[in-house]
Amino acid sequence: MGSPARERSPVDVLTERNSAPSSVTPMIVTHDLERLTHCYAGIAGATETSRMPDDKPTFYLGLRVGHSKLSIVSDGATEEASTGRVPLNIEVPDVDAARTQVESHGGRALAPADDMPWGRRIAHVKAPDGNALT
Repeated sequence: MGSPARERSPVDVLTERNSAPSSVTPMIVTHDLERLTHCYAGIAGATETSRMPDDKPTFYLGLRVGHSKLSIVSDGATEEASTGRVPLNIEVPDVDAARTQVESHGGRALAPADDMPWGRRIAHVKAPDGNALT
């Protein structure tokens, strides 16, 4: 099954024409690729940009979250993340609304959202694989 073709925006065309390859793209290894993808789509609006191979079983998904890339790789031997991993900071339009979607997408909300002294509102949550998200 392939990814549906998506209409390219002027930003996509400009980015392709004037950009060097991304210097860092987070790549998350998980034992449940579809569950984790569902989580990022539901909480942060992630959209699929690539899938390898095109047919099942898929071992790699490329996602776009806002203007950023995120890769998810399937490895059945991988267990839930332990503490000490690198947290992902994902900007969303409404932190409180996104936080209410966490548990229905397989994650865990660790505390209520809070206003930071530097003017940002954040919520600390865990994705289904245990990765910390703020």
